[in-house]
Amino acid sequence: MTITSLPNILRFGSISEPLWIEFDRRIGCHSMDTTHYHRSYEFFYLYSGERKFFIRDSVYPIQSGDLILVNTNDVHRTSELSQPNHERIVLHYDLPFFDGLSREETELLLSPFASAHPIIKLNLQERMQLEALFESLLRELHECPPGYQLHVRNTAVELLLFTARHVQRRKVQPGIELELTPVQQKITDIVRHINQHFREPLLLDDLAKRFFISKGHLSRVFKEVTGFGFSQYINITRIKEAELLLKETDWSITQISEHCGFENFSHFGKMFKELSGLPPRAYRKLEQHKNNG
Repeated sequence: MTITSLPNILRFGSISEPLWIEFDRRIGCHSMDTTHYHRSYEFFYLYSGERKFFIRDSVYPIQSGDLILVNTNDVHRTSELSQPNHERIVLHYDLPFFDGLSREETELLLSPFASAHPIIKLNLQERMQLEALFESLLRELHECPPGYQLHVRNTAVELLLFTARHVQRRKVQPGIELELTPVQQKITDIVRHINQHFREPLLLDDLAKRFFISKGHLSRVFKEVTGFGFSQYINITRIKEAELLLKETDWSITQISEHCGFENFSHFGKMFKELSGLPPRAYRKLEQHKNNG
């Protein structure tokens, strides 16, 4: 079986389960149109085509054969480059997936996600080894023989082990960020500024002056480079911090709103529900229920 004989869509699990797998063959232009960050660790492999991948505070051009590792709660987004068609497989690992493994084993399997460089460039031999694992996994998903779920879970572990050993043998290529264009580098600097100062007032006018760029140009290229609108990205960054504080502190919701940079409490509540799916109070209760088992 080759990948070309597979259907255009294959799925395993769901976003609420310990392991969730997506295979997609997309024809035509496609860009993610929703805010994207999640608790799970994301293992993204581009089979064919090319994409633009924004992650944390940088944008990377990726090509077929590239592996992208997205750490838990990292904001990220993909969009098209010059080639509209692409094929990709994505595995999402939530922490319960590693139940039953030792702490040392779990740390080894997750160690590649802590790298400062999220893009892994594989040589031809490594790419063939990785794609053999993917094709075995996808064949099981397509044919669903007895015990296929066990095979899929075991292969998902093998993929992480392959990657962890690869990272230990060869450092991820430094200098990938040097491929950024001057415009991309300026937007990267602005994103880093937002990440460091999101608790403070952040106005488009002020950042345009600070980084010597016109307001209109900044608004346009910020969206082009990151895939997010300027205000949208600030709200995402603030709400991510609010989610963390709701889970890990007993601060009042008003305190959290102010700490995260929201000057208007009703706006905070509206944005939190829009991005997290629940009002802040309900989100806190849900997380407390999860932690209490």
